[in-house]
Amino acid sequence: MTTGPEGRTVAQVLAEGVRQLRDAGVPEAAGDARRLLAHVMGIEAGRLTLVLPDGLSLAVADTYRTTLTRRANREPVSHLTGTRLFWGREFLVNRDVLDPRPETEILVAAALEKPFRSVLDLGTGSGCILLTLLAESPGSNGLGLDLSPQALAVAEANAERLGVQDRATLTQSDWYAAAEGRFDLIVSNPPYIAKAEMPALEPEVRDWEPRLALTDEGDGLAAYRAILSGAERFLAPGGRLAVEIGPTQAEAVATIGADHGLSAPEVRQDFDGRSRVCLFRVP
Repeated sequence: MTTGPEGRTVAQVLAEGVRQLRDAGVPEAAGDARRLLAHVMGIEAGRLTLVLPDGLSLAVADTYRTTLTRRANREPVSHLTGTRLFWGREFLVNRDVLDPRPETEILVAAALEKPFRSVLDLGTGSGCILLTLLAESPGSNGLGLDLSPQALAVAEANAERLGVQDRATLTQSDWYAAAEGRFDLIVSNPPYIAKAEMPALEPEVRDWEPRLALTDEGDGLAAYRAILSGAERFLAPGGRLAVEIGPTQAEAVATIGADHGLSAPEVRQDFDGRSRVCLFRVP
């Protein structure tokens, strides 16, 4: 065993990091402490065990302390590392976009059930949905619309990282305002949290993710009214429209769809058996 300039090993510094995050009430403190230490050391998290007996340089230890303090303030791990894994690919993320979540992969899976040539992503954010669909469907092209220019900048960087920038058009728009033509597929993970539900969210979400992408400042259904109202105009014959929903919103979203002439959607469940995606089809 060797020690670094400050006389401590990786294992000792990691143990202190775990204690700091636990004392701050951070969920999954041990996992976060390991991932963040691996990040500041510039190694894969899976290799951390191999270097636990080694010494840690003073510079890396100082960077780790700063990173831990930010995490103790409930800043998301993805913001500290700058990336989040989604559908097997790393996406750049920051405070300007929603953190891609495993539940949203249910939407991607539903979208990929049938081939498509054109896809429209409403409220594209980091681009994780649109760009994943394009990467999985080499012959397709897509349009991603978002009200936030900062979010679009993140999506553009992700498109280049994934090598699909030539097939992805990213444009600032309030829902369908900048859309033209018809699409085989429309997808969206819109802001569906009601204003009254915001205070109960985890601090990582409530305090660090863009509020515009979380809530409509109303009942959580405004986005579905806007999205489903354009289905007839923007979907090609035989097209599909898939939206992520909150676990209690399936019936309300189906009713909104019916109000706009859509038949009852297929409802897909997430990993916990909760309603997560409404899939509408156009004859």
